[in-house]
Amino acid sequence: MLLFRVGDVPVLLAPSWWFGSLLVVVLYTPLVSALLPRADLTLSAVLAAAFAVLLGISVLAHELGHCVVALRLGVPVRRVRLFLLGGLSEVVRSPRRPAQEALIAVAGPAVSLALAAACWLLLLAVPGGGATWLLVAQCAVANAAVGVFNLLPGLPLDGGRLLRAGVWAVHGARSIGTRVAVVGGALVAVSLLVWALWGLAQDSDDRWLRLGVGVVTAWFVAMGATAEFGSDDRRAWPEGLSVTDLMRPVLQLPAESPVSAALAASAGRGVVLVRADGVAAGLLDEEAAVRLASAEPQSPAELAAEPIRAETVLLTSDSPDDVARHVSTVGTWQFLVVDGEGRPTGVLCLEDVHSALAAPGEYEAAPNRSFRTG
Repeated sequence: MLLFRVGDVPVLLAPSWWFGSLLVVVLYTPLVSALLPRADLTLSAVLAAAFAVLLGISVLAHELGHCVVALRLGVPVRRVRLFLLGGLSEVVRSPRRPAQEALIAVAGPAVSLALAAACWLLLLAVPGGGATWLLVAQCAVANAAVGVFNLLPGLPLDGGRLLRAGVWAVHGARSIGTRVAVVGGALVAVSLLVWALWGLAQDSDDRWLRLGVGVVTAWFVAMGATAEFGSDDRRAWPEGLSVTDLMRPVLQLPAESPVSAALAASAGRGVVLVRADGVAAGLLDEEAAVRLASAEPQSPAELAAEPIRAETVLLTSDSPDDVARHVSTVGTWQFLVVDGEGRPTGVLCLEDVHSALAAPGEYEAAPNRSFRTG
């Protein structure tokens, strides 16, 4: 579900968020009854639902903090997504410097803690013991919990990204920081499970809420840490091989060109289809072009174009490691490579990257790859 956009960045609500919110309502309703003895079951459920919404708003504000800072630092953001009991700001490419990663990581907890402080101040003006006081207190607790929890030193949490940035700055290698922060993530997951089981052993009032939240968040942290480790656990980029060595020359054709002609002209090159107003319609998708040409060879090539999106554009200045990491996470088979001024210089195909990483000693860079227009 599209909630709104921050510039060109969509903010989405995943279906799993509804399940997570229902879980919070079910587990938090008994605790509300304990905090407000005069509240009946209906009022307790309404306040629990309000807490679930406030928690979602807190997570959203947290993720928007990441998003805004990333955009200000020139790091493109693909989307912001809320799911289950958490959220995610999906950047198009990894920060190039430790300081950038640290600033983006700390922005979310800073927003959460600032909102928590504002709510605590508001509590001073609200009469205690009533439903309104409890709602404001819930908002303060939700933001404080989101801020503090995300500062724990383990991936995929923000504290883990801060830890990775620190190790990266000291050792000069992002991969070393990732491994240290993944270990931190494993410790955080184990600690969450211990916290949940301790609540059961002590027969605490919030024991079922702690068990539900603890198990789900421990699973989230464990899966996130595993994904971070997997994305870093790959063959090193072959020494001496640059991104420009791998990319194919680019051919620019009018978008209205017959698809059969565009397909014949491609011949191992990437084809950028350009409309009459100078705007790129997309990259020619060879498989779609073959299907279209077999049925209607005179159809406009634009009908077989793959849209050019922010996540499918690479810069010639991107480091090889960033390129290898990025192409493995974006679901497309070709990327447009542009220079610092946004001019297309080539097309990088996923199969060429896989060949280079799988057999670095056997791959030879093609000579004289050049920019072509037509």
